[in-house]
Amino acid sequence: MKMMNSSMISEFVLLGLTNTWELELFFFFIFLLAYAAIMAGNLLVVVTITLDSHLHSTPMYFLLGNLSFLDMSISTITTPKMVTDFVRKNKTISLWGCMAQMFFLHFLGGSEMTLLIVMAVDRYFAICKPLHYTTIMNHRVLRGSVLLSWAVGFVHTMSQMVFTITLPFCGPNIVDNIFCDLPLVIKLACTETYVLELLVIADSGLLSFISFILLLISYIVILVTVQRQSSGGLSKALSTLSAHITVVTLFFGPCIFIYAWPFSSFSVDKFLSVFYSVITPLLNPIIYTLRNQEMKAAMNRLRTQHVSSRKTF
Repeated sequence: MKMMNSSMISEFVLLGLTNTWELELFFFFIFLLAYAAIMAGNLLVVVTITLDSHLHSTPMYFLLGNLSFLDMSISTITTPKMVTDFVRKNKTISLWGCMAQMFFLHFLGGSEMTLLIVMAVDRYFAICKPLHYTTIMNHRVLRGSVLLSWAVGFVHTMSQMVFTITLPFCGPNIVDNIFCDLPLVIKLACTETYVLELLVIADSGLLSFISFILLLISYIVILVTVQRQSSGGLSKALSTLSAHITVVTLFFGPCIFIYAWPFSSFSVDKFLSVFYSVITPLLNPIIYTLRNQEMKAAMNRLRTQHVSSRKTF
């Protein structure tokens, strides 16, 4: 369906992943289970860190709790709508619903980007400056860092959305993706968008790429510093950083491919969108909990306390 008249459109059509009913039903159950796992896994991380006094007072876990909250929020913006669309014939979203989806997606995505940089700084001080770590990464610095990440996310999304919401959309109204995103929606505007396209490439694509490179450089600096100080500490540092490097790659990889060259037609875009909004939030709690003895111990303590309290009553 296309709207080619001169009137302003009021909704967009999302093409989704497939047009086959059998596959749509299969994807419905798969992504419904994935979303349930995302909420359960990340909520478990947030609750464990919040209730365990030791983890809550540790800078790394305080930041990890905020990362899990952002992952839950990013997935909630896109996944429920995508899941319900699998069992709907008309996969539409209102104009302002589309704008809201893009606003919050870039707001939370920009916040998570900044938070991952803060987490890399935290690891640098923890590994390279252990004696001064708790003094540098105190509660005031941590709260300020989290607030900064939210502020950066807000500026990041507003710098693009303030121009996008003023665009005229008069047709066509088909978004070839599972959710609304800036590169695809901007192409549908019935006006010249070359400057705005460059802004999106600079604000989202280039920023993602530069942040990713800086993060990789920071990890290399940490490993080189540790190797110079103690050859035996290199394996421990690698073990500590491996989870962070994995999460950073999972987050920034799709962002770079989607936004660095966003206005060329790539069939892989839908896969990357699913990866960004579903796979990464699903894997993050697994990466941080299955490889982390402190998280496992904290979960066991909470479970023991819960069982003891039930026996008391």
